[in-house]
Amino acid sequence: MSVAKKQYKRVTTKSLVEMKSNNEKISMLTAYDYTMAKIVDGAGIDVILVGDSASNVMAGHETTLPITLNEMIYHASSVIRAVERSLVVVDLPFGTYQGNSKNALDSAIRIMKESGGHAVKLEGGSEISESISRILTAGIPVMGHLGLTPQSIYKFGTYTVRAKEEEEAKKLLEDALLLEQLGCFALVLEKVPAKLAQEVAEKLSIPVIGIGAGGGVDGQVLVTHDMLGMTHEFNPRFLRRYLDLYQEMTNAFEQYNKDVKSQDFPNSSEQY
Repeated sequence: MSVAKKQYKRVTTKSLVEMKSNNEKISMLTAYDYTMAKIVDGAGIDVILVGDSASNVMAGHETTLPITLNEMIYHASSVIRAVERSLVVVDLPFGTYQGNSKNALDSAIRIMKESGGHAVKLEGGSEISESISRILTAGIPVMGHLGLTPQSIYKFGTYTVRAKEEEEAKKLLEDALLLEQLGCFALVLEKVPAKLAQEVAEKLSIPVIGIGAGGGVDGQVLVTHDMLGMTHEFNPRFLRRYLDLYQEMTNAFEQYNKDVKSQDFPNSSEQY
C-alpha cells in the first residue's frame, strides 16, 4: 500500500532527514536572484542552492574561484526575499574557510546574519573538518560536498569523474562518514560513479544529493540555467535539459529587434 507523502509548508534540515527515512526523493536547484528563486520556490523544489556557480553563470568567470563572500551574500539575500517554502543553502566561496577555522566561522556567520540564508555548504572532507566543527558550534547547519569539488579545479586539473580508482573511492567514503559524524545535515556528491554514490547513500543516515552521481542517492541537484537550456556550451552526460530557452530567448530578442526596426512595435494598442 502506498503511503501519502508528508506535505511541508516549510522545508528544514529536519524535513530532509525525514524525506530520506520515508524514501521520498529530494529536489534541489540553484538560484541567484529574486525572480528565478520565486519561480523555483513556487514550483515546490525542496532546496534552493545559492551556489558559487554564480561565478560562472552570472559573472562569466571560467571557474568558481573568483566570486567573493560579499557577492555570495548579495545573491543569497536576493533569493531569501523570494522564498516561502524551500530550504536555502548558501555556498561558502573559495578562500573563506580553507585552512583557518576562525575565518570559516566568521564567513558562515556573515552569510547567516547578512543574507538570512538557512545553511551553508562547504567543499571537502577531512582537510576542512576543523572548519566544519567550528561552524557547527555556532548552530549553523552545514551541508557537505564531496567528489568533484570545483573550488579545487586547479589541484585536480580536470572536471572528469572523481573516485573511479579504489584508493580515492575509499577516501571519499571515509570522508562522507566523517562529515556525518561531525554533524553535517546532508551531503552533495558530484560526478562520482553511481555504484559508489549509492553505497555512500546507503551507509549514511543523512541525505545524499547527487549531481552526476546516478539515481541511487536521496535526491538530485542541477544548475537551473543548465536544465532550462539557457546555457548551451555545457553538455555533460548527467544534464537533462527540460527547455531550450537559449533558442527561445534568442528568437524572442530577434523578433523584438525586427519589430522595433520596422516600427511594428509599439502599435496603437500598446501606447497611451
